[in-house]
Amino acid sequence: MVIVRKGMAAEFLREIVNPFELPPEESGPQRKVGNREDKAGGASSTIAADIFIVIARRLMRMKQQQRTARSRQRTSVRDIEELDELLSEPTEAASDTLGALDGDIVILGVGGKMGPTLARMAKRASEIAGVSRRVIGVSRFSSPRLESQLQAQGVETVRGDLLDPKSLSALPDAANIVFMAGMKFGTTGQESQTWAMNSFLPGLVSERYRQSRIAAFSTGNVYGLSPVSLGGSREQDALNPAGEYAMSCLGRERIFEHFSRRNETRMSILRLNYATELRYGVLVDIAQRVYAGQPVPLSMGYLNAIWQGDASGMSLEALGSASVPPFVINIAGPELLSVRRVAEQFGECWHKPVRFEGQESADALLSNAKKSYELFGRPRVDAEQMITWIADWVSRGGATLARPTHFEDRAGRF
Repeated sequence: MVIVRKGMAAEFLREIVNPFELPPEESGPQRKVGNREDKAGGASSTIAADIFIVIARRLMRMKQQQRTARSRQRTSVRDIEELDELLSEPTEAASDTLGALDGDIVILGVGGKMGPTLARMAKRASEIAGVSRRVIGVSRFSSPRLESQLQAQGVETVRGDLLDPKSLSALPDAANIVFMAGMKFGTTGQESQTWAMNSFLPGLVSERYRQSRIAAFSTGNVYGLSPVSLGGSREQDALNPAGEYAMSCLGRERIFEHFSRRNETRMSILRLNYATELRYGVLVDIAQRVYAGQPVPLSMGYLNAIWQGDASGMSLEALGSASVPPFVINIAGPELLSVRRVAEQFGECWHKPVRFEGQESADALLSNAKKSYELFGRPRVDAEQMITWIADWVSRGGATLARPTHFEDRAGRF
């Protein structure tokens, strides 16, 4: 049995709790420690429990930091299981944010490329923060295997068609919504479906979850092309979308903004450009062309790429910045990458010649994400690390999603 004197316990907590600030000691027979209320003469066991909880959280954070440090040192990712572990490793700021927020999290469109590991990150970050909450993923789940995997990782699942009003109204209530539903690939030839998913659905979701906090994914495509010399579009820049996909995504933003103002719903709009992992992304597209001896197009000669795990962390952190009108943030890698140079780096890794087609233009689809780094910190995984991992993955025949990004299309046709 551990006996802790009140004065000692309070002082010890103040030493180790930072940033969980304890309120000052109150005079009289009662005072508060953490979220507990203790009676005079009966505080020892409760204070000891508080100390245990805080120490447990600190140890979990230390393990999190150690895993992050190890990931920076690795030159290879063994398999999909290890990859998913890396992609769902919470950022420290994501754990802090979810620790400060109340309520459950519903992720709409969890079945996409980024949704499963973001959902798992939300669950892991909540556990690190010591918060008990439901994380619920909503999708049509064309793959039963994905649904089973999410459930095994502690993420609840709900099958539903979000465009069906009855299905949408039957979804669980939640204080926090991550909107990931949308349509990009196959837009050409299915324009009406694209607009329904990207612009009409946000209105339905805004009404269904008008009392919630919403983080809605958008895209850097809403900016259109910008001069490479300027270093990428900023959040305050004029929008100039090209093509049905980008225009419908701007429609998504405008609809969310309308309902945010009308219903006073706190929202964040996340302009992502481009999330990358080892199975999918612009860097994988370039790597596969080099490895297969195919020419690399230079029509879009420059790009941004951000590790998907870092993009997920920033997206969850943006829940804490939701506001009326919506808080808008670019989520992109810090490097302005040359497609030519990236291709040459892959060629050097494999001692392969590299062929190109076309020439670089003076403009490209680029985002400046300085604001996000100031708020959330810089990405943990940089472009050099991604290139190293992807080169190893591709050379070993690692699995891919077989979904080219079509990053080279300057007219916005997907």
